[in-house]
Amino acid sequence: MKRTWEQRRRRVCEIIEIGNDSDFISRGYDFLNTLCIIINLIVSVMYTFEGIRSRYGSILLTIEGITVLSFAVDYFLRIWTAKYTRQDMGEIKAILKYMFSFTGVVDILSFLPYYLPVFFPSGAVAFRMFRVIRIFRLFRINAYYDSLNVITEVIVGKSQQLLSSVFIILVLMLASSLCMYSLEHSAQPDVFTNAFSGIWWSVSTLLTIGYGDIYPITTMGKAFSIIITFLGVGMVAIPTGIISAGFVDQYTRVKRMSDYGNEEDIRFIKIHITKSDKWADQMIRDLGLPYGVIVAAIRRNHKIIIPKGDVVLRPDDVIVLGAESFHDNEHINLKEVVLKKQNPWIGQYIRDLDISRLTIIVMVKRKDTVLIPKGDLLLLEGDTVILYTQKHLAHADTIAI
Repeated sequence: MKRTWEQRRRRVCEIIEIGNDSDFISRGYDFLNTLCIIINLIVSVMYTFEGIRSRYGSILLTIEGITVLSFAVDYFLRIWTAKYTRQDMGEIKAILKYMFSFTGVVDILSFLPYYLPVFFPSGAVAFRMFRVIRIFRLFRINAYYDSLNVITEVIVGKSQQLLSSVFIILVLMLASSLCMYSLEHSAQPDVFTNAFSGIWWSVSTLLTIGYGDIYPITTMGKAFSIIITFLGVGMVAIPTGIISAGFVDQYTRVKRMSDYGNEEDIRFIKIHITKSDKWADQMIRDLGLPYGVIVAAIRRNHKIIIPKGDVVLRPDDVIVLGAESFHDNEHINLKEVVLKKQNPWIGQYIRDLDISRLTIIVMVKRKDTVLIPKGDLLLLEGDTVILYTQKHLAHADTIAI
C-alpha cells in the first residue's frame, strides 16, 4: 500500500513538472497551467476598465477565483512532491528549498493575497496590491520553451557585464545631475532646486526619452545637455551590445556541442529495452550509470525524447548511450570465429566446449541478434563467436579493443 502511495506521488511529480512529448497528461497539465496564468492576467487587466467591470464584473471575479484556486492547488502539489524533484536531500529540506526559492515565493504570492482578506478584512487594500506579484508567474512559461530559456541563460551569463554597465549609467546620471544643477540653478531656481532635481532630467536625457518638462535655458546648460545626449546614446548601446554578444556566444556554444558529438572521441551504442530488463520502468536518474556515461537520446514510437532525469524508460524504447573513448596503450585482443561447416563447435553447448580455462567467450552473434553466452546456449552453423584467449585459433580474426 505504501509503495502504491509513493508511486502515485512520483507520478504526480512527473505530471506537474515539465513533461516530454510522449507523456500527454504531463503536457496537458503544462498547457493548462500556462492557460490559467494567461487568463488570470487578462482578467486582471480587463477588470480595470469601468465599462467591462460594470457589465461582466461577476464573471471576471469568478474566472479569477478559479484560476487562483488552480495556483493554490499547484503550489501544494509541488510541496507534496518536492522530495522527488530534489532527491539529493531529505523531504523537509526539499520542501523548504522549494518554498524559499524564487519560484516558490512567486507561487505562494500568486494566490495567498487573494484569500488573506477573508481572515484579515482590514488589510484588503494592502493585500490587493500584492496581487500584482502574480504577473511574475509568467516566468513559469519560461521553463516550457527553449527560446525563452536562451534569454534567461544569456542574462544570467552576462549578469556581471550588465551590472557594470548599469553602474556606469548610474554614475553618469548622478554626475550630470550635479553639473546641471550648478549650471541652471541660478537661472531656474524653481526647477533645479537641489542636486537631485536634475535626476529626472538626466534620466530622460541619458535614456533618450526627453519629455521636455524640465530642460536647460542657459547657453552652458544647453551645450552640456548636447554632450550628455550623445553619451546617453552610447550608454544605452552598451547593454544592447552585451546581450547581443551573449546570444551569439550561446548559439555558438550549442553548435560547438553538437559538433563535438560527431568527433571520434565520443562513442555511442544503441540498446533496445525489453520487459525483462531492469531498466524498464525506471527513471534515468535512478539507472546508476557510471561516471562519463550519458543517455544521449531515447526513441519511443518513432519519436525522439529528450533524456531528462525524470523520464521513465518504457519497454520497447531504444536508448542511445554515449561515452568518451578510453585511451590506453594496452589493447585487449579478442578473437572472432565464424562457425562454418565441419567446425567441431557446431551443435555443442558452450559448457561442453573443450577450451582452456583462460578462454572466455564474450559474445555470440547470430544473424542480427546478439546472444548472451550462457552455458546452455547451443552453437549453430553461421554463428560468430567472439572470445578472449591466448591460444592460437585457426581461421580466427583478431579484434583490438
